Amino acid sequence: MDIAFVLYDKFTALDLVGPYEILAGNPAATPHFVAAGRGTVRCESGLPVQPTTTFAELDRPDVVVVPGSSAWRTALDDEELVSWLAAVHPNTTWTTSVCTGSLLLAKAGILTGKRATTHWTVREVLGELGAEVVTDRVVFDGKVVTGAGVSAGIDMGLRLAAELWGEDTAKITQLLLEYDPQPPFDTGSPEKAGPALLAAALKALKG
Repeated sequence: MDIAFVLYDKFTALDLVGPYEILAGNPAATPHFVAAGRGTVRCESGLPVQPTTTFAELDRPDVVVVPGSSAWRTALDDEELVSWLAAVHPNTTWTTSVCTGSLLLAKAGILTGKRATTHWTVREVLGELGAEVVTDRVVFDGKVVTGAGVSAGIDMGLRLAAELWGEDTAKITQLLLEYDPQPPFDTGSPEKAGPALLAAALKALKG
């Protein structure tokens, strides 16, 4: 099973690494870091990742995982990336995204009329790109799976693992990762954060 973990300039590392840790270690999986070329790709915080293949070389992946990015506006203009997503989707078993990666799926025409989620700051943009926006943490619509912001990629990966290899396998993976979240604060969504923190977060995004 060929699983394509998509790389592009300034992607969000955890969006990619979370699902990778869950899916890539399964004996049935052959993971690939796929990008436009074979040069090193750096995430938005500077972490370098080396592609193992290119869009031109990997044209029939079974699973696609698209991370998001705070530089999603630039990513949406990446015609080679968007065209590759549109081209491979008809033959995938699952096409997935984390965070603003769903905007790339939408730009490729994959989410038109489909239920999907994304980071809370870009829900309106996702709707403008043709998706039916849902605020759930992980959303399945046919063979398309979308996860909300960043850390939701871990949940998405576990739910996808259950679909691919059975619930027990996913549960064992969760146990081995000791994924038992106990966040120190209950401010992980705009609904919980309150108006003051929400305003501060939006101000920080604008720089």
